[in-house]
Amino acid sequence: MTFPTRKIGILAAISLASTLTVAPFAHAEPIAGSDAYVGGPEVIEEAPADNVLEGVVFDDQNKNSIHDSNEPGIEGVSVSNGKEIVTTDAEGRYEITVEPNTTVFITQPAGYQVPVDENNIAQFFYNHSPEGSPDLKYGGIAPTGPLPEMVNFPLAASEATAAQDQRCIIGGDIQPYNTDEVEYARKGAFADLAARDDYASCGVLFVGDVVGDDLALYEGVRSMTSELNGPARMLPGNHDLDFDAPDETHKFDTFRREFGPAYYSYDVGNAHVIALESVEYPQPDGKGYRSSLTDDQMAWLRQDIANTPDDKVVVIASHIGLVSFVDSALDQHQIKQVNEVHALLEGRDAIHVAGHTHALSNMRKGDSLKGWKDLFGMDELPFDHVIAGAISGDWYNGRMTDKGFPTAIARDGSRPGVMTLDVNGSDISSFFTVSGEDQSTQLGLGLNTPAYRDWFAENRENGGKAQPLENPLTISQADLAETWLTTNFWFGGSGDVVEVSIDGAAAVEAKRTQDMAGEDVLRGVEYSDPAAVQEQLVHGGSVAEQTSSLWTLDLPEDLAAGEHTAEVTATDVNGNVYTETLTFTVEGSETDSPVEAPAKDSIFQRLINMLKRFLGALGLSSF
Repeated sequence: MTFPTRKIGILAAISLASTLTVAPFAHAEPIAGSDAYVGGPEVIEEAPADNVLEGVVFDDQNKNSIHDSNEPGIEGVSVSNGKEIVTTDAEGRYEITVEPNTTVFITQPAGYQVPVDENNIAQFFYNHSPEGSPDLKYGGIAPTGPLPEMVNFPLAASEATAAQDQRCIIGGDIQPYNTDEVEYARKGAFADLAARDDYASCGVLFVGDVVGDDLALYEGVRSMTSELNGPARMLPGNHDLDFDAPDETHKFDTFRREFGPAYYSYDVGNAHVIALESVEYPQPDGKGYRSSLTDDQMAWLRQDIANTPDDKVVVIASHIGLVSFVDSALDQHQIKQVNEVHALLEGRDAIHVAGHTHALSNMRKGDSLKGWKDLFGMDELPFDHVIAGAISGDWYNGRMTDKGFPTAIARDGSRPGVMTLDVNGSDISSFFTVSGEDQSTQLGLGLNTPAYRDWFAENRENGGKAQPLENPLTISQADLAETWLTTNFWFGGSGDVVEVSIDGAAAVEAKRTQDMAGEDVLRGVEYSDPAAVQEQLVHGGSVAEQTSSLWTLDLPEDLAAGEHTAEVTATDVNGNVYTETLTFTVEGSETDSPVEAPAKDSIFQRLINMLKRFLGALGLSSF
C-alpha cells in the first residue's frame, strides 16, 4: 500500500477584533485537503462577577475566529469544564461554571472541523488559570486573569468530517529525550505522515509520552506536527508530567499550555473518539505514578458516553492501556477502572487504543490472560484493545539505519511506526505502518536453533555487547529436529492465519505461541523472536522474549543438505495478505563428503525448488 505525497503551508496572522475581544487569528487558508484552518477561540475579556462562563459555539463562515453578527450558532454541541457537560441551545449558546485552574473545551461534532494553530494543533479549548501555575521548571500556564465574560468557540462546516469513511492515525510515544531524538522522529514516522494525505479530516491522535521528561522539547514536537496533513491532538503520558507540581491538579499544566485539556472527545463520521488521561501522580504514598482515572474524569466520561448515540462507534484512547499484554500482571501499567469503562460501553461497537508499553499488542474481543483475571476478575475482552506501538520504538536504541534513525526494535520484536484506524459506518479495521517502510513490511522471520538458544543463554545479560551469532540461518541436519521457523507478525492477533511453504511445497499452518485463552504471558528463549533478539543483544535495547504476535513451525526433519526457502504468508482478519521469504541452509551429516556431497545436493535442491515454483505459477500441483 502506498500513500500519495503532498505538502502543506500554513500562514498565521494576528489581529485584535476590539479592545474587549481577543481573536488571535485572522482568516487563513485551510490545510490542503482538510477543512481545518488556522484560528482559535474568541475571548471577550470583560470580566463577570461570578464563576459562570458563557459563550457561543458558532459556524465561522469567513474563518476569522470572530463571531460575526451574520454567523449562526450551532445547536447541540457539548461544552465541558472537565467534570460537567452542557449542550448549546438553538442559538449555539452555553453557560457553565468554571473554577480556577480549569480547561473548558468543546466536543467537535461530525460535519464540523475545529481550527488549528500554526503547528496544526487542534484549538477547541480555553485554559482558565487566574494566577497561573505555581513555580514550575517548565513554566506551566501563565496567569489568565479573571474569568472572561465570554469565550466563543468557532467551527468550520466540513463535508470531510461528516463522511462515514474515516481514517485516523494513532501515534504512540514520540518520547524524545533530546534534540537528536526529535530529528529521529522527524526522519521516521513524521516524514512518512508528511507524505500521506489519507487522514486529513480525522487527523492524528498522539496517545501520550509526547516527550521524555524534558518538556522544553515540546517546541521540537510542534515543529514536526506543522508538517502533518491534518489536525493533531495530544494526550499526556507519564513522561509529560510537571514532576515538580505540588499536587495532582497541576501535574500537566505545561502540557495543557501547549496542547489543551488532558482529556476530551471529538466526532468524525460515525466515530466518537474519547481521549482519556490515565496517569495518577503523585500516588497517595508520594511514590511515582500509577494508572488511574480521576473522579472528575469519570464523572465527565459517564456523561460523555450517555450523550453519545448508541449507533456510534466509540474509540477509547489513553496513554496507559485499559489492559496490557507485556505487563498484564502489573496494576501500575493498566487502568484501575477498566471494568467500569467496559460496563459503560456494554453493547456498543467499540475499540480501545493506547501506547506506553513500547510494544505492539493487537488484543481482540474474547482474548483472555491470567493477569487480567487475577487483577481485575476479567474473563475476556468485550471488544478489541490495541497497544499501538511507539514512534520511538525501543526508546531510539539500536543500530543506526541509512534512513537517519535507529532500528529501535521493541520489547516484543516489533518496529517503530504508527497505527491507522479505519472506521466506515459501524465497521472497524486497522493496520500498522513501520517507519520508513511501505505497507508490505509486516513480518519478521528467523530460526530458533540450538545454536541460537545457547548464544541467547550466554548473552542475555550482555545487551549491546554480544558478538553476532555466527551463521544464524545455517543448521545441521542433526539439529533439524530441534529447530523451528519463527514469524513475528507484528500487528497480528487472534483470528489471523500464518502459513509456511517450504521449497514450494503445500503450505502448512504455523502455530501461534500465545493462545490468549487465559494463560500467563510466555517468556523466555523458546518464545523469543530470534531475528529481533540478535539485533538487540548486539546493538542494544530491550530483549524480545515475549510477544503476542509470534507464530512457529517445526522444520521438517528430513530436509536435504543445501539451500532452502520458506515462503511465509500472513492473512489478517480484515483479509490483508502479507508475504515474506526466508532462505536458510542445511549442512550435511559428518558422513557426507566435506566438499562434493553438499555442493551436489545444493544444486539438485535448487533445481527442484525452481521446478516447484514454475509449476505453482502455472496453477499446477507441486510434487
